[in-house]
Amino acid sequence: MKRRINWTLIACIAVFASGASLAEDTATGAIKPLRYVQFSQDNDVKCLSSALESGVPKAGPSTWILKAPPGCVVPWHFHTAEEQLIVVGGAVLAEMTGYPPTRLGAGGFAMMGSHMPHQFSCRGKAACLMIVTFDRAYDIYWGKGG
Repeated sequence: MKRRINWTLIACIAVFASGASLAEDTATGAIKPLRYVQFSQDNDVKCLSSALESGVPKAGPSTWILKAPPGCVVPWHFHTAEEQLIVVGGAVLAEMTGYPPTRLGAGGFAMMGSHMPHQFSCRGKAACLMIVTFDRAYDIYWGKGG
């Protein structure tokens, strides 16, 4: 059963990631094992690290890998773009306006529409690893004012 879940997760990630590249006019190929991903500390949320995997965030769709240690909280914010999140590892508490707080494990999915306030935190003992995509240029507005 666990093997089936792992293959399902891999298939979901492949489909999810391919959707972002299909939206680009000049899609190119890329293959990178996780151990080669170059994470950088976030400017606003110091406990969060991110790596841009595809796209040009200021101009259009983009895909990111995010890493957060246990206890890291990304406070309430929203984007003009629609955001989609898939949890790869760890336990993420996802919160969105109009929805009950939901704990997501590996394979968990959340989609936040344009201007939908949301926050997330890494819960449990393990670090959280997530893939996030944006369907258009990236921006961020802090608070619940969406």
